[in-house]
Amino acid sequence: MKRFFYILVFALLSSYIASAQRTVIDFNNNWKFWLGDTSIAKEPGYSDNDWRALNLPHDWSIEGEFSEKNPGTPNQAALPTGIGWYRKTFTLPATAAHQNVSIEFDGVYRNSEVWVNGHYLGKRPNGYISFGYDITQYIDSGAAQQVIAVKVDNSLQPNSRWYTGSGIYRSVRLVLTNKIAIDQWGTFITTPNISSSIAMVHIQSTINNNSGQLGHGSLNTYIYDASGKLVSKGYASLHGAPGWPTGKAAYTYTAAINKPILWSVENPYLYKAVTRVLVNGKVVDEYATQFGIRYFDFDVQKGFSLNGKPMKILGVCMHHDLGALGAAVNVRAMERQLQILKDMGCNAIRTSHNPPAPEWLDLCDKMGFLVMDEAFDMWHKKKNKFDYNIDFDQWHKQDLEDQVKRDRNHPSVIIWSIGNEIREQFDSTGIPLTKELVSIVKALDTTRPVTSALTETDTTKNFIYQANALDLMGMNYNQQLYPDFLQKYPGKKFLATETMSALASRGHYDLPADSMRFWPLKGQKFVENGNPDYTVSAYDNVAAYWGSTHEQTWRIIKQYEFLSGLFVWSGFDFLGEPVPYPWPARSSYYGIIDLAGFPKDAYYMYQSEWTSKTVLHLLPHWNWQSGREVDVWAYYNNADEVELYLNNRSLGIRKKQPLDFHVQWRVKYEPGTLKAVSRKNGKIVSTKTINTTGEPAKLEIVPDKRILHADGKDLSFITVRIVDKNGNLVPAADNKITIEIVGMGALAGMDNGYPASMESFKAASHKAYNGLCLAIIQSKAAAGSIQVKFTSPGLPPVNIVLQTQ
Repeated sequence: MKRFFYILVFALLSSYIASAQRTVIDFNNNWKFWLGDTSIAKEPGYSDNDWRALNLPHDWSIEGEFSEKNPGTPNQAALPTGIGWYRKTFTLPATAAHQNVSIEFDGVYRNSEVWVNGHYLGKRPNGYISFGYDITQYIDSGAAQQVIAVKVDNSLQPNSRWYTGSGIYRSVRLVLTNKIAIDQWGTFITTPNISSSIAMVHIQSTINNNSGQLGHGSLNTYIYDASGKLVSKGYASLHGAPGWPTGKAAYTYTAAINKPILWSVENPYLYKAVTRVLVNGKVVDEYATQFGIRYFDFDVQKGFSLNGKPMKILGVCMHHDLGALGAAVNVRAMERQLQILKDMGCNAIRTSHNPPAPEWLDLCDKMGFLVMDEAFDMWHKKKNKFDYNIDFDQWHKQDLEDQVKRDRNHPSVIIWSIGNEIREQFDSTGIPLTKELVSIVKALDTTRPVTSALTETDTTKNFIYQANALDLMGMNYNQQLYPDFLQKYPGKKFLATETMSALASRGHYDLPADSMRFWPLKGQKFVENGNPDYTVSAYDNVAAYWGSTHEQTWRIIKQYEFLSGLFVWSGFDFLGEPVPYPWPARSSYYGIIDLAGFPKDAYYMYQSEWTSKTVLHLLPHWNWQSGREVDVWAYYNNADEVELYLNNRSLGIRKKQPLDFHVQWRVKYEPGTLKAVSRKNGKIVSTKTINTTGEPAKLEIVPDKRILHADGKDLSFITVRIVDKNGNLVPAADNKITIEIVGMGALAGMDNGYPASMESFKAASHKAYNGLCLAIIQSKAAAGSIQVKFTSPGLPPVNIVLQTQ
């Protein structure tokens, strides 16, 4: 009988808990969109039958045509901006009549205004910040359908130094809770005391009580390990606490985890905390938070350490666009970018120069990246006529608070940055503003250092530095000062927040390779030192005048223990900021990886330095004019030497000297085979060959995945290689490639990595660049096959079948 009673109680409790869960509704599907402006689109009765149907996230700019006349300028990729409207008609579950209903936006670029059933909710100018509205009082419980309308105004241009995208380009969700519930971003978890035997977990939960009811309340937090096993519990009583029974209040309590597994870049181990709010013994809300247990330190003399292990921050700066997909968030596309960087040996990301999508930080947590989470590119002083400076006074406090509250549970986030190259460095207003911004962060999180990426190195002229509020000295460029940092900035902790600005076009080589070039030379414009086809040599010998080549700065960072690490500008090429060229260049040349995700040669220098995997990379291609002197480089590791052969004749052995990162031969070109052999202690470690190629003969198709999730979001990135009859990549091939798709997939975009291409990313035809092209296939929300056909004039067609399930 007793056993039956326990089973009955457990069943009733489980049923109640299941029904009491908060409901989070994916609100991305079935929107209507119109590019243009009308004052009546906010009205519930407005007819949007002629509007375009689409799913979010959505970036309308990436769908447009490149034009020098677009007001965003080539700095924003010369794509259209303007004003757009989104509307969605939806129904709510019956329980909503007794619940709180909120809508949450992860990011809208920019100046978003929102209406529900004709009621104005508010405006958020910042295009990168997440925000939400409580819409409970505006829900029409007597109506079967509700209407939300969003105006997005990206018409004031220019407002950015890089491509922003336009629209509701991040995810949206609807959240239904009971009248007593945990607030948005309402759990904050820290682990201040960690040992090999135990980790103390501090939990802060912020509760909203809109019920007006009395009653005994409690918070129970259950902590689960990565396998789902319960490993700890925490408890707090709400009865008699400040803010109870009505209002908003924060409650702090603890739990302990025995033998904790620490989060690291090698083993990004995650725990999950499930917090339940109980009133009079009944569960009224449940809220899950992922977190990691780790500790780190920046030391003046010793640099950076994670979990007590000294290590360099091997980072890159990343803008938020996803190449041909624009700014519209896609988890698979972000995962691909991060995996390419991980394979290079990168262990850290700087979110330049704005808060990222929350999914980006989720991936960094799971994949093992450290993150410098950046807030602003400007404060009061503008960099563009209509940038965030016009909103800074009114919005900086709330925007910064929302960023910190949203992101502070991510173990990947180890640094807050309050700004990039802020112009208040140069006048006394920088002192109070720096202190204010640091205090805003510290009021919400004291577990991470705060920095700002500075360019003024004279401490008597840098007023952000003089505020003496930053925990880390973030220095952009000025690598020549790094060795003497401890003497010039006594007692300060160092981080190279932005470095290099090296320039390259994938697969293009200007000779001789040892001729260093910096853009622009004194008295010159950028283009006067350039190539007529808007290319830059991929030898590591070209950089913007304020920066350095990849090898120059890494050589310095590698030598000194007190130099905590660096963030290279940039990981990937990005849309906009096409230094060194003017129009028609429309995307950057800075990336270690091109816009399509194809590595440039410098990628292998980093891989040979930042990983233990065996690397032997040979450049350039081997298609030249007979008799031309060609500089041949090899990046290698795990070996003592490299020997180069041309048509089986040895051209000599080269050995890297200390702090060298490549070896070189100057070779008189003749057709045939170039072969490099690396050896250690006389034994062959690796072999690399490059052949002189014939004419393009066929297409080679390489998908990164063949089985996709049938969710309407998953992607397959298909590399199209133009090869000769022997399967060698033809290095200068620019064949036009057309794609046809039948079945459960659609074309999401095409690209080739060429920064001056005027071809639309959304067109079904695209030229190859230096032998490569990329096609991105997106699944539909149904299982089945995707038949993909590639054709190119004069070459045999190629077919591939993908599956969705």
